[in-house]
Amino acid sequence: MTLLLMAAGSGSRYGKLKQFDELGPNDEFLMEFSIFDAISFGFDHIVVITKLANKAFLQDYLAQRLPGHIKLDVLVQDINDIPPGVNIDTKREKPWGTAHAVWTAREVIDSDFVIINADDYYGQNAFAGASNFIKTNSSNSTYAIVGYSLKSTLSEHGSVSRGACEVDGQKLISIEELTKIEANNDEIIDADSGRTLAPETTVSMNFWICNTSIFDYIETYFRKFLQIPENLEKSEIYLPFVAQEMMSNGLIDINVIPSNSNWFGVTYFDDKEEAVNTLAQLTKDGKYPNPLWK
Repeated sequence: MTLLLMAAGSGSRYGKLKQFDELGPNDEFLMEFSIFDAISFGFDHIVVITKLANKAFLQDYLAQRLPGHIKLDVLVQDINDIPPGVNIDTKREKPWGTAHAVWTAREVIDSDFVIINADDYYGQNAFAGASNFIKTNSSNSTYAIVGYSLKSTLSEHGSVSRGACEVDGQKLISIEELTKIEANNDEIIDADSGRTLAPETTVSMNFWICNTSIFDYIETYFRKFLQIPENLEKSEIYLPFVAQEMMSNGLIDINVIPSNSNWFGVTYFDDKEEAVNTLAQLTKDGKYPNPLWK
């Protein structure tokens, strides 16, 4: 089983490259705890998508720490990596988005895989659920996400973006990206629309479980996207949009797996103290060895 981590972000709201901030008790990166959890539940291939400037460092850093039986691929999300035969005229510098980051791994992944953000902590039970889904899922047209309760994914230090999910039983019906969610006077509000959201709303935190069929569809989606001139400078292709279109076209259905874990992340620099304290407590409680890698 493969774990793909998206680590090519710029950390604009955090103020630095949060993927490489030293948050663990022995200065581990947050992504190392997700990698450790994944390996604990049988994942044996780690793929990290990053920027060119970070590739050599990250390859060397992780190779020195991961167990010897773990395959490691560190790949660069390159804005010049576009579908064959497509010609565009743009001076774009911004990456093409999360779906493009996943597409970057099309040559190194050949089985079911999990996608996560490198700067989020998802919890050990989330990886247990993902591992069980991969081992028991017999349908190539069934994907899954790990869902979290909205109330447990907010930041005290500013608004957040979340994928609000409509769920029927265990099936995802739709996912809507809301980009300015914040707690306000004991209510949770999407500031852009003015909508009040229920605290127990299931949200996607970009923990996806899929198979290699997604690569072909991302390419199809990307080709159409590049045919629209106004997309070429700053617009992005997002993983939830691709998944929603695949569902709408009847190509896949998506199960929702309850996380049964606490999520936390570092959207803002002020989130760092809580992340450091939480990782220290988890380690003290014996959830992780100290040091993490031996």
